[in-house]
Amino acid sequence: MAARRVLMREPPAAAGSAGISLVAPASFARSERIKGGIKALRALGFAPRLAAHALQRGPIYFAGTPQQRLADLHDAFADTSTSAVMCLRGGYGSNYLLDRLDLNRIARHPKPFFAYSDLTAVQLRLLDELGWPAFHGPMLAADFFLKDGVHMESFRAALSGRPYGVGATEGLRPLQAGTARGILYGGCLSILVSLLGTPWEPRTEGKLLFLEDVGVKPYQVDRMIWQLRRAGKLRGVRGIVFGEMLECVSKDAPADLLQDAILNALQGFKGPIAIGLRSGHVSRQNVTLTFGVKAELRARPQARLEILESALRKAGTSGLGNRKCTDGTRW
Repeated sequence: MAARRVLMREPPAAAGSAGISLVAPASFARSERIKGGIKALRALGFAPRLAAHALQRGPIYFAGTPQQRLADLHDAFADTSTSAVMCLRGGYGSNYLLDRLDLNRIARHPKPFFAYSDLTAVQLRLLDELGWPAFHGPMLAADFFLKDGVHMESFRAALSGRPYGVGATEGLRPLQAGTARGILYGGCLSILVSLLGTPWEPRTEGKLLFLEDVGVKPYQVDRMIWQLRRAGKLRGVRGIVFGEMLECVSKDAPADLLQDAILNALQGFKGPIAIGLRSGHVSRQNVTLTFGVKAELRARPQARLEILESALRKAGTSGLGNRKCTDGTRW
């Protein structure tokens, strides 16, 4: 059955001095990393604002109860003093919020939402059901606290609504030649797989798919791709970009085992395949990717990913009834 078409909405672009709401919808973050990230945002001219429960530690590994984390997320979008929402870190726990999100309330206050890892599920629900673009990009206590943690060119381009491109300089290299265009979509591979069989299954059909993860062995990557494939989630996918796949190795195994495992799992896939893009779980300079807009992957002879459309609207323009549906068709 074809996925329901959802009108793509464009939140307002954020200025360089924008207020940014900081939330912790999953696990708690280290206090020194939070302080370092806030200092870095302020040095860049932004005005960070911590949510009421963002510093909560517990219960267990969560940054507060589901009710506290949900309230912070709702309030962050409703806060008129900020123009964007950014998570402190991922970890685990935002899945407990999925069935409690007040989409009507959130929809009244569209803002860029920067996150990755465990937050993939929340971002994709907002994209699939509200038509909001997802900004798979740096988080405060995971990236901004590091001196070289953020790829500033893509972050600023995404925040201001400018199209941009990334390639070999950002780690991208070809695995299978070809060129494809489609709506960029995806996130953390293990989170996408965990959504199978739930009401929030990823809507990957016909998309240009980005997949990344951290600390999983090559055979586990193979198994997750196998599961996506058997669930029909690679049907019609036009091209696939893998992330840096940080620490996705097996002890004493050949260096190219992960690459071979991916190609083995994707035997017969006709579109271009590339790997190595530093977005999400990365060693340095986390690249911001915009999901929900048209992009082009070129994997011959070098690999390059171009974000072809703005996901944000300029001041004074309407963000409704604009360009397209989230499946790439025109409304």
